[in-house]
Amino acid sequence: MAPPLAAPTTSYPFHRVVAAEPGGGALDTIGTPTLWAAVIGAVVVLLALDFVITRKPHEVSMREAVGWSVFYVALPLAFAGYVFAGHGSERGLEYLTGYLVEKSLSVDNLFVFLLLMAAFAVPRELQQRVLLYGIVGALVLRGIFIAMGAAALSRFDWMFLVFGAVLVVTAVKILRDALAGHEQELDVDSMRSVRLVRRVIPVTDSYDGPRLFTRLHGRRAVTPLALVVVAVFATDIVFAVDSVPAVYGITGDPFLVFATNAFALLGLRALYFVLEGALSKLRHLGYGLAAILGFIGVKLGLHWAHLRWEEVPEIPTLWSLAVIVGVLVITTVTSLVADRRQEAVPTR
Repeated sequence: MAPPLAAPTTSYPFHRVVAAEPGGGALDTIGTPTLWAAVIGAVVVLLALDFVITRKPHEVSMREAVGWSVFYVALPLAFAGYVFAGHGSERGLEYLTGYLVEKSLSVDNLFVFLLLMAAFAVPRELQQRVLLYGIVGALVLRGIFIAMGAAALSRFDWMFLVFGAVLVVTAVKILRDALAGHEQELDVDSMRSVRLVRRVIPVTDSYDGPRLFTRLHGRRAVTPLALVVVAVFATDIVFAVDSVPAVYGITGDPFLVFATNAFALLGLRALYFVLEGALSKLRHLGYGLAAILGFIGVKLGLHWAHLRWEEVPEIPTLWSLAVIVGVLVITTVTSLVADRRQEAVPTR
């Protein structure tokens, strides 16, 4: 049997790959059973708290949204402190970089959620309940994808190439949509999930508070709230396909992959109401996300090549963090400058 390849600079848990046996990697993770239980327990408690808060529909004030947003930023940063202190700077950088990637992708989620809210004319007092359902669906789907990704990567090192290709293809699609100006378009009637629900069960014309089901002419029916939740779940699947490979491009530790996804998603409900008015101003976000996903796709490709040929260089985590932060800063600044210039143009 050939000797194991040298460990790459990035701490993928699957880097102990034997050249003749690509599936022989050992899982290297900081996620002990106790730590998994603690994080999953915290996520469940926070979601339960959110359901209690949204039990009585109400319009979210800016003060409430900002308060929860601060909390959901402080929480993952506190966890980052634990990772740095308990598991070293390399794992800490992987966690922070992965969280930043997931948070930037979650803003893209908010664009779609905003379009869905408008398309379905969701009352403002029900919007936070729709977002909460979407977050729960996203967490479940990403948990499944993370487990599948860990199993695939530990057995087949060529899956790094597959994940990288998925990200590059996604980056090209996002870039084409941004150049064509289609990122703001959404046709609800053309969504397959919506058409399927309408074929299977009647849908009422009006909302009935936070209820998903009701009765119409004596028959069981769903409300428009259920329809928009189904549409959100469908978009969750698409986003999971992109986001899970993206964070696996930063760290191969399934626990850190889950933690970054969970912490990024938990704050979406509050972040939506903070950024609701500003989302339309981030007109260059698509370009930034395309650059980030393309960069991580290339990073995964280089990692696979390094597993086969040691002389192929890898991109260190610190460089990845610098590139991602730089892209996000440039995207935000150019978006704000472009928005101000448009506002300065006199309307006729």
